[in-house]
Amino acid sequence: MEYKYLQIAHEGPVCTLTIAAPQSLNALNSTILNEMNSFIGSLDFNSTRVMIITGSGEKSFVAGADISEMATLGPQAGEEFGKRGAGVFRRIEQLPIPVIAAVNGFALGGGCELAMACDIRICSDNAKFGQPEVGLGIIPGFSGTYRLAKLVGMGMAKQLIYTGSAIRADEALRIGLVNAVYPQPELLPAAMQMAQQICKNAPVAIKLAKDCINAEYDLAADEAIAYESAKFGQCFSTEDQKNGMAAFLKKEKVQFQGK
Repeated sequence: MEYKYLQIAHEGPVCTLTIAAPQSLNALNSTILNEMNSFIGSLDFNSTRVMIITGSGEKSFVAGADISEMATLGPQAGEEFGKRGAGVFRRIEQLPIPVIAAVNGFALGGGCELAMACDIRICSDNAKFGQPEVGLGIIPGFSGTYRLAKLVGMGMAKQLIYTGSAIRADEALRIGLVNAVYPQPELLPAAMQMAQQICKNAPVAIKLAKDCINAEYDLAADEAIAYESAKFGQCFSTEDQKNGMAAFLKKEKVQFQGK
């Protein structure tokens, strides 16, 4: 399927989704959100084991949501627009494969929220992150108030959201919003290297690990530990576990089949 604003590339089991709306610095409008939702629904998880999300160009990952579209909205339409973006990001968060955000410039508003919905965030040294919505008379609408506090703590999230200030890559790294910072030319190669490293491991185990981390975050300790134990036991019903441990004992390399 062809998309107006998305560029899709496959390199083995790694899929790279590039948001390509350079005239608006890749700002998210309804069409882009719908295209992302459609593409996510079409993914084949037997052949795709990691996804990288990035933006076109060297200036912007996603500069935010499309203000020209939002400016005309009333309360009901505004809520629906927020739900559309939040719903797409929630689907990304819940994908059974790891998703890496390669943030190559501005990640403001909806761009920051998109990055936060991914499992891992790495960025270029010219990246800037922020939730500037209060300067427009609105609040983050694509789950920013929820995810930012979980990633950087309530105090820092409130500071960033209340002030609307943007922070640079080094500050994003310091507060734990991103995992690593790279020079711009090295960003996508680093994302691909990380993705390929993930792909060497057992697909079922990666899926179950992601499930555990996401599901246990809001559980009490005893519930979380019990959940992990159940998923740990589930691993022993897989061919990947049998093959992986047999190869280890024989000092051989293993090729996981995802079964």
